[in-house]
Amino acid sequence: MKRRVLALLLAALPLCGLAAEHTDAAANAPDLPDRAQVLDALRSSPTVRAAGSQIEAEEARARRLDAGPHEWTVRLTDQQRRVRATPDGRYNEWNVAVERALRLPGKGQLDRQLGAAGIASAKIGRGDALHEASRGLLSGWFDWLREEAGADQWRRQRDILARQAKVVQRRVELGDAPRLERLQADAALAQAEAQLAQTLGRAQVAAEALRRLYPALTLPAAVPETAPVAVDGDGAAWIAAIMEHNHELGVARAESARARIGASRADAERRPDPSVGAHMARDRDGEERIVGLSLSIPLAGAGRRADADTAVALAEASSWREAGVLRRVEAEAAALHRRARAAHAGWQSQQAAADALGRSADLTERAWQ
Repeated sequence: MKRRVLALLLAALPLCGLAAEHTDAAANAPDLPDRAQVLDALRSSPTVRAAGSQIEAEEARARRLDAGPHEWTVRLTDQQRRVRATPDGRYNEWNVAVERALRLPGKGQLDRQLGAAGIASAKIGRGDALHEASRGLLSGWFDWLREEAGADQWRRQRDILARQAKVVQRRVELGDAPRLERLQADAALAQAEAQLAQTLGRAQVAAEALRRLYPALTLPAAVPETAPVAVDGDGAAWIAAIMEHNHELGVARAESARARIGASRADAERRPDPSVGAHMARDRDGEERIVGLSLSIPLAGAGRRADADTAVALAEASSWREAGVLRRVEAEAAALHRRARAAHAGWQSQQAAADALGRSADLTERAWQ
């Protein structure tokens, strides 16, 4: 039961790093689901597929940022001029122009950095979605496994209480025990049977939830128990592995880095991009032909400054969120290590109590046979 307890604890916190170090051992564990089925179930998870689509969206967004926000503009003008001072005072005229805003130096590099940061954040987000799906599967699996193990324990206790009830009945028949003791033994047996029925019901509910959420997963008829192994007393290795590979912390760091690049890009936008163009015109039915160049520069105002200030504030907020996630993950990792050690100690106590109860039943049964 030790591996079951530890795996359930691991499912309660984002510990991809620790899980990655023990992938092969976990895949071969007899009390864990089949590796191939798990991979199929995770790949078909809607959240994982949504995260994969988010990567594609960020890749497209990176291409858009690399191309820049500006495009060529074509402007056509057709007009008729009337001049009263001439006998034939009507002239057909036209004008054609092309223009485009030019991204200032430095902005293109920031846009490419922003696109790369978005892709990196989406990839870490997919890893986090995959991990969250894994945690959900593992948590559901051990919910079912715990109820199955509990049902097995109550079944054993019911059998022991049934044996004790027979002994008490024999003692009552021989006049060595009062009838009240027999009633108490029967009541304890009935209580154990009721607990067994409730545990079996919860096991069926957990199994149905697994089948609905993970159709690719096949539940075995029985799962063998594995011998417990003591947890390493040094929690520093646990915390270090979690901090190095934790996806939630990785997402927070990626979003913080992306926000900082966004702040730099917003600050660069305070310098407006100029627009250049060329135009050609035909006036007075071709008597006049015009060719020229144009340059327009927007005048920066309070709106651009407000956008830059907003981006800086958002970057600062992302940094504080990263610090909060870092502190929480570290605290959860330390608490997890302590809970794992306590779980091992609790298993040892429960095992000793179960063995003592079994020996007591054997001795009582032999004494009154």
